[in-house]
Amino acid sequence: MPKRKLLTRPEIDLKRRKGGVSEFPDLVLVPGDSIVQSVPLHVIHLDQDDPRKCTARKLQKNGLVSLHDSPNGAPRRGYLLDPRSNTILAPEDRGLISLGGSIVVLDCSWKLIEESLDLIAGKTRLEGRILPFLLAANPVSWGKIGRLSSAEALGASLAILGQWEQAEAIARTFPFGNQFLDLNREPLEAYSSARSRDEILEIQRDFFD
Repeated sequence: MPKRKLLTRPEIDLKRRKGGVSEFPDLVLVPGDSIVQSVPLHVIHLDQDDPRKCTARKLQKNGLVSLHDSPNGAPRRGYLLDPRSNTILAPEDRGLISLGGSIVVLDCSWKLIEESLDLIAGKTRLEGRILPFLLAANPVSWGKIGRLSSAEALGASLAILGQWEQAEAIARTFPFGNQFLDLNREPLEAYSSARSRDEILEIQRDFFD
């Protein structure tokens, strides 16, 4: 297999101006290099839950996410957190994120998740990703596997992708945020250190089977 070229920051910036990620699918970032200081976070908000308990609106109020009332306003490049996706979020996804790709969450009622996903299906170019198993710490779904609030889902995604400082900034916005990170510290650190999606699945089985 031919050795992949390590690109410097100026070379990456030049390639981005010429046409984006598609021009260099074999990109390997120089260790320690980061093209973005923080990951762009977006929420497709369907206004289905009690506004007083809505974590997405509080994140927007604190300037931590951009809110959209339809998928048309969402970014075109990045990952949509989708519990029906067949592809699990993994450190392998850091390449696109490092080049400015966004993380997007669909804020809706868990009771209406299927209808909500159907509503936005085919209306975004974002790649779907499902999160590995984690325990919810929000008051509505405390202790339930996978029943995360929008804030927990975004924080978990950031941690898995190695953006721990940004994940902790999300967590500090809510009384249960730090508890969520503490409750899932070991699996999150293991997921973040995994080398492949297959390894993520092995770690998930170790912690939750």
